[in-house]
Amino acid sequence: MTVRTRIAPSPTGDPHVGTAFVALFNLCFARQHGGQFILRIEDTDQVRSTQESEQDILKALRWLGLEWDEGPDVGGPHGPYRQSERKDSYRQYALDLVTQGHAFYCFRTPEELDAIREERKAQGLNPGIKGDLELTEEEVKRRLDAGDPYVIRMKVPEDGVCEIDDMLRGTIEIDWSQVDSQILLKSDGMPTYHLANVVDDHLMEITHVIRGDDHLNNAFRQLPIIRAMDEIEGGWPDPVYGHVPLIHGPDGAKMSKRHGAVGVEGYRDEEGVLPEALFNYLLRLGWGHGDREEITKSEAIELFDLDGVGKGPARFDIKKLQNLNGHYIREADDARLAKIVAARMDRQADLDLLTQAMPVLKTRAKSINELVEGAAFLFAERPLEMTDKAAGLLDDEARQRLAGLSEMLHVQNDWTSEALEATTKSYAEKLELGLGKLAQPMRAALTGTTTSPGIFDVLVLLGKEESLLRIDAQASPTGTEEND
Repeated sequence: MTVRTRIAPSPTGDPHVGTAFVALFNLCFARQHGGQFILRIEDTDQVRSTQESEQDILKALRWLGLEWDEGPDVGGPHGPYRQSERKDSYRQYALDLVTQGHAFYCFRTPEELDAIREERKAQGLNPGIKGDLELTEEEVKRRLDAGDPYVIRMKVPEDGVCEIDDMLRGTIEIDWSQVDSQILLKSDGMPTYHLANVVDDHLMEITHVIRGDDHLNNAFRQLPIIRAMDEIEGGWPDPVYGHVPLIHGPDGAKMSKRHGAVGVEGYRDEEGVLPEALFNYLLRLGWGHGDREEITKSEAIELFDLDGVGKGPARFDIKKLQNLNGHYIREADDARLAKIVAARMDRQADLDLLTQAMPVLKTRAKSINELVEGAAFLFAERPLEMTDKAAGLLDDEARQRLAGLSEMLHVQNDWTSEALEATTKSYAEKLELGLGKLAQPMRAALTGTTTSPGIFDVLVLLGKEESLLRIDAQASPTGTEEND
């Protein structure tokens, strides 16, 4: 048997980090077993589904490093991969279930259904809708001929238990009395999630359904459909289920916007996270391999097994993600980082200069945002815009010291960090100052801030001409450029 897993997002909003979380589990499981990973779009909600949202989902998951073998954008032998393109197929399966006695036409109005629910509740029964709504064949024919609106509902046993085997949770059972006769086909002819999901999994030959544990109850609604179709056609085996605990926020509640970014794009754009860092962090949230913290995608595929999946919900910790992101930033190729940073800057950036600067910029950075902020001084226009703290360092005494340092740097021929450090130390000793007393005003003059890479690295990156122009601008009595 070839292992086939899937992810089936609904294009009704931003690509949620929870979708990515489940998707990477499916990807790793499929690849670890030499199988295929499929992506399909569940867009039966025609009111909320949009093409824009679908494209955002595809882009976000692919940015994260997830590659699917079949899907709406890459095709495959089991398409179409959008539910909206399968409506006729779902309707036929629903009618087959009716014809074979496993489903029925329901003509009840919403008001009638509410009354039935209240009555069942008063009797101490599950308020869900059961098969006692069925009408006689004659009455069904009469109402169909009259064009009365209807839905198709699944028949579900009233007594006994339904049992599933879950790879993570073992055997789980529930009384059939707790499972209602869910709708299969809505009055507008669109399938419900349960019917479409089951039909798609069968037609796409999905062997393992790995999804969030919020879908656990859905398994008991879907199994009756699967088993009824197996009775009708044969060849509809139960899928192998694995229900993964969901991600929670730091407070233990389900992830929501009040916890910060919840979409993949939010972590990319707002938090400045690299895809490999987010992949690693999401994987480690729900799965572990010993004490390993840093795990690449290729290592994850090699090592992954469901035994390592946690049994309870993991709490999302943005600080841990940032620390992990810092690790991947330090490990990343400098030219790649330069391109990412350049794309985020509000001015034209020299890629060669950014690449040259990256080894010193990325030393302490925990996000792309910090890299952008750290690189801003390279392309700042004179006169520099000063932060309040930087301006506070440039008093009259500091400006006089900068003027003296400028005289020494003007005749400096060796513009390397080592030579520049030696010259600056020599000048500080002459003034009987600690190096910091001179370095901080230098940093303010060169960058307009109080934080930057090492001051001698800054001098090298800016080059002799630009460095002296910036220093001289602040060394002059008026703080204006005299040598530009």
